[in-house]
Amino acid sequence: MKSKFRYDTSVLHTDNNLRISHNSYSYTDDVEKDLITQVYINAIDSLSEDDQQLPQVEALLPLLKRGIGIHHSGLLPILKEIVEILFAEGLIKALFATETFAIGINMPAKTVVFTNTRKWDGKDFRWVTSGEYIQMSGRAGRRGKDDRGIVIQMVDEKMEPDVCKDILYGIPDPLNSSYRISYNMLLNLMRVEDVDPEYLLRASFFQYQREIEAPALINQAEELENQANAVDLGSGDEADMVSEYYQMDQQLVLTRQKIMEIVRKPSHVLKFLQVGGRFLEVSIHGENFGWGVLVSCKKKQGTGAGGAAGRAAALSGPEYMLDVLLPCLDRHFDGESSKGKEEDTENNRLIWRGSFQTCRPVREDDKKSLVSMRIFTVGLNNIENISAIRIFIPKDCTTIESRRKVHSAVNEVKNRFKEGVPLLDPVDDLGITDESFKTLIDRAATLAERMSEHKLSSEIPKKERLELIAAYEKKADLKAQAKLLRDKARSFQTIAMKEDMKKMKRVLKRLGHVDANGVIQTKGRTACEINTAHELVVVELIFGGVFNELSVEQCVALLSAMTFTEKNSEDDDPASKMKSFLSGPFYKLQEVARTVVQVEASCGVDVKEDEFVDSFNCGM
Repeated sequence: MKSKFRYDTSVLHTDNNLRISHNSYSYTDDVEKDLITQVYINAIDSLSEDDQQLPQVEALLPLLKRGIGIHHSGLLPILKEIVEILFAEGLIKALFATETFAIGINMPAKTVVFTNTRKWDGKDFRWVTSGEYIQMSGRAGRRGKDDRGIVIQMVDEKMEPDVCKDILYGIPDPLNSSYRISYNMLLNLMRVEDVDPEYLLRASFFQYQREIEAPALINQAEELENQANAVDLGSGDEADMVSEYYQMDQQLVLTRQKIMEIVRKPSHVLKFLQVGGRFLEVSIHGENFGWGVLVSCKKKQGTGAGGAAGRAAALSGPEYMLDVLLPCLDRHFDGESSKGKEEDTENNRLIWRGSFQTCRPVREDDKKSLVSMRIFTVGLNNIENISAIRIFIPKDCTTIESRRKVHSAVNEVKNRFKEGVPLLDPVDDLGITDESFKTLIDRAATLAERMSEHKLSSEIPKKERLELIAAYEKKADLKAQAKLLRDKARSFQTIAMKEDMKKMKRVLKRLGHVDANGVIQTKGRTACEINTAHELVVVELIFGGVFNELSVEQCVALLSAMTFTEKNSEDDDPASKMKSFLSGPFYKLQEVARTVVQVEASCGVDVKEDEFVDSFNCGM
């Protein structure tokens, strides 16, 4: 959809500096100009002489006298108030505003024009929501003056019909409670006699929303239980037999996963991954892509990020990234005609780089002519098996011809080893001699033997056995989901955040804000007056005497670190650029914050130490 917005350039003309030209049309008469000037001068007189010379103060009056106004969060509050008064009185004929003006309850206009239907939400540009559109477009139409309001959308980019429908007719955004308990709130409740903090939790909107969700969760649980009961596993003996076999199978899977976690350690496998051509079985996001061929193995060094992320990367060590040629099929081929697929393949339109988002594993019913080899970048944890087979590969595996040769070699190896590609032995080849590893190997062998001797394996055909196992797995999954929903419904019917409040009370006692009987002490009364930043850290700084020897400038800088929330870039570490007389107080702040968060952690509060300490930002 595209709007055609016509305008007369003689009506409004602007130069590069966004100043109205001398021959621009004025929307006001002389009487209105005088009224606007009087209102503006009377309001501006309350400012100091320096503030009256600010560029935005001097530039606004010429616009207002022509009946043109602007309104956004960057204007001085008094200028915004002037614009609102003049617009309400009808002295501003055309107003350029952000959505902040639309919140006004008595600011109607004859016409509302959306110059853009996207907005920046702090992270990315997105379409305006239905609620935002209704709020802003609702300004159009003045009661008693207009028969109808006019809303114009200027769309300068492609908009899908569904997006447009959601904006114009979509349901309002859900109203969800963001209620949480703070130490300041808890202390203020505890200091009032005969007031139970739990009463506030029971009466909160957050608790109400939880309680009304419980019946729906119970109904969902009952529906899942009915579906589980409808799954047929045969007679009681057969069901028990399937259950026993399934439990052994799950234990075998877990045991093999533990074995592979040890096998995949760099100290064991890297010596076999230094040269390309090694056969590797790879899984990506739980989907097995089968056997592929190693192209290269590289060590990925840390990113150099500061803070907790940098420390975590340093502790975890370098990562090893593997380029592996894997057989795959383009996901966008699914659903298209076979002829179209063959033409794409024959015309060599397939690119050499593969990803989980664009490619999927090869299935049994896929045509061989459609399968291609792509280079996927994976980690050591994606390796399922390492083969003893290694083939020669071309130096450049990005060309179509070279990948076809590798594909033919892979198929030839598979055909030669009908019973399975030979694997590297963890003990003889990889040299893993740990006793716990040998125990896992023996356990896996025992489980595999017991499963092969089980009645389900010896007496029931493979196809029927797989169907029974799939049915049992579905039944068990439905019951597990139902149990989770019932547990969730049960938790919703109890008082929300009651346990969190108990933990917070323990923290207050440990730090000396309240005594053993819950009576507020001097530190607690001080924390009651602090409603900005983290009250416990601020109080510890005060009672620790940190501010006593600091100058005013140092105190202001230190306090800014508790309220400044803008994120720093990964390559920017403000702490390294601080002057010496500021770094000392800041490091003291970090030390106190670490002490507080360690007390919280010891009392069971869910908090991450490094993340909490790094939240104090000295960037300002």
